[in-house]
Formats: sequence, C-alpha cells, structure tokens
Amino acid sequence: MRVAYFDCLSGISGDMTLGALIDAGASLERIVQGVRSLGLGELSITTEDVRKAGFRAVQVTITHPPEHAHRHLHHIEAMIDQADAISEGAKRRARDIFAALAAAEAKVHGTSIQKVHFHEVGAIDSIADIVGSAIALDDLEIAAVEASAVPTGTGFIQIDHGRVSIPAPATAELLCDIPIAASEAPIELTTPTGAAILKATARRFGSVPAMTPRAVGYGAGQKDLEGQANVLRVLVGELAEADGDSPSPLEYDRVTVLETNIDNTPAEDIAAACEAVLEAGALDVIQTPCVMKKGRSGVQVSVLCPEGRACELERILFLATGTIGIRRYRAERHKLARRSVTRETELGPVVGKECRLPDGSWRFAVEYEEAKAVADRHRLSVHQVREIAQRAVSP
Repeated sequence: MRVAYFDCLSGISGDMTLGALIDAGASLERIVQGVRSLGLGELSITTEDVRKAGFRAVQVTITHPPEHAHRHLHHIEAMIDQADAISEGAKRRARDIFAALAAAEAKVHGTSIQKVHFHEVGAIDSIADIVGSAIALDDLEIAAVEASAVPTGTGFIQIDHGRVSIPAPATAELLCDIPIAASEAPIELTTPTGAAILKATARRFGSVPAMTPRAVGYGAGQKDLEGQANVLRVLVGELAEADGDSPSPLEYDRVTVLETNIDNTPAEDIAAACEAVLEAGALDVIQTPCVMKKGRSGVQVSVLCPEGRACELERILFLATGTIGIRRYRAERHKLARRSVTRETELGPVVGKECRLPDGSWRFAVEYEEAKAVADRHRLSVHQVREIAQRAVSP
C-alpha cells in the first residue's frame, strides 16, 4: 500500500501541502489542468525552490484575477463535479475536504452546512490549494495518508470576523480528535485549509510508520521562523508488509495501551469500568488475573485505544476504579484485512466477519452476539449456529 506521511514540524497549510506533494513527484502540469477545469477563470500555478532556515523547499504561487466572491459548499461541489480534467478519486477527496471545512464553519457560526459560506477558504487560491492537493495525492497513487501531531502556533490573527486567537475557530474545530503538538511560534502555523486536508484524508496520527520511502517532498510556508525551517515534509512510500510475496498485505496501525493493576475494587465495579471505556471509544479491554504485592489477588486491566482517546479513557479508569496509577505506551499492530458479510444459511441470513489470510484465502466467523441472536430465534446453541454458518460458506 502506498502511503503519504505528513511530518508537520511547522504546521500545515494548503500551499505547503501542494508544494510538498509536487516536490515528491506529483505532476504540476496535471494539477494545473485539473484546477483550470474548475472554471475559475485565468489562473496560473508556479513553483520555485526557496530556502527556509538553510533547507530547500518548494514554494507554490497561485495568481488569478481579483474577485470578492463568498461561495457556499454547493457552489464549490458543482465546480468540482463539472471539472473534466480531474479524476473521480481526486474529486472525491476534494469534496471530502470541503465537507469537513463546511461542517467546522457551520458549527462555529451556528448555522447549517447548506447555509454556511466560505470566506478565505472560498477564495480561488484556497480552492486551488485543496483541489490541487487532491489531484496530487491521486497522481502519486496515495492509498492512505498518515501524519504527525500538529502544532498550531500562538498569538492572534485577523480574519473577516475580526481578531481571533490561534488556532482560529474553524481550525480548532477541525483539529478535534487530532493530536496537537506544543509550539511557541508566534504565528499561525496550521491554517483551516491545512487542518481540513488532514481531517478528511489522514487515517492515523503518530510517528512515522514502518515503510519503505520512495520520495521525500518539502513544501515551504510563506513566513520565516526563528530556529526552525517553516516547511512541511511529506514521505511517500510503501507500507512494510510481513511477507512481501503475500497477496494479502497486512494492515498496520499504532494504538495506545493503558494498563493498571487493581486489587482494591469489587469485580462488578471493574466490569462496569471496562464497559464504560468500551462505550467511550476503546478498541478492546482485557482483564487478566494477577498476584500483586503482599500476595494479594488482583486484576490487570489492559485497554487498547486510538492515540487520541487515551486521556479520556484514563480519566474513566481513575474515576471508576480504585487505581492510583496507569501505565501508558504505544504499540504497533499488524491486522488481517477484514470485511462484514452476510451469508445465506438454512437458518436465514447470518452476519459475520471475513478475514483475508496471508495465502489469499478468506476465513469466515460469526461473532458471538449475532450467533446468540440467531440461536435464540431457532432454539439452538451458539455452537450449532456457527457450524451451520460454516457449512454454508464451505459446503
């Protein structure tokens, strides 16, 4: 799988993203053709190599006739839909980015997605940055985007609605559930456009994944920073696979593991705490009996969760159990590709999960809740339901 990893040391903006992807090998000609097919009038996209704190990076410049249009989401979607020089994949990514922007703006201004109108991000240069980035990702054949934590900068900026704190309101809304990195730089490092690109395209935030880089691109920000290069770095490459000859490469991600040993909480309270963390977004919860100091019996509770949910789940464990300390670490996971399927059986349709094995075959299993529901309807055991479902898959 080809992945693009956004290293947001100095934040992210639309022009930084576009510059980095072009530097990584995306076709400028294809990007220009696609953006011009939006019907925005005469515009040009040019690039030049610049120096940022001694490092080379690509700076993108978009020139166009002056305008004062405030566009709604449906106006931009119509332009994207009618563009004849943009692939369907790039159109889908561009629509997703604008949809994320519209949802954030609508919440900030207390209106609906249909009624909200874009200010800065509805201008031609911002539209070109977003659509151009979508075209570039498609041109580089990027299947997945991952990114580092995102610094926002500090201070204040002036927008159409007046003076606001950094991050700007729409940026802050877009960065919900995305890890933010600390930064004391007194400028806006992450713009609404850059935040929307990450919100709509990135599937994971954290350190660089296990991958084989094929290209590295650097996109320049407009301003110079003291003590660091104002650039966005993009690594483009192939995710590492457990077996390079496998027709079914393993999926890969990182999770946070929360772990605590408890010997002073009733079993029913621990069970309730585990249920609460699952409802709050945990991927899995495991209870393991253990013997603690002074020979006391206890339970080790291990919680697997997305990196962005760790703090909230820690809070639940502290409140719902008697623990006074929780260990936290990151873990890498290799996962089989899986899909939910419905199989016709002599008992009727049964929903199960198929996992693709490294040899290319699929393994089917009915999960417990589904098997129990079918068993209760037909007055059978869960084991009988699973056997019947398996026979339907492998007669």
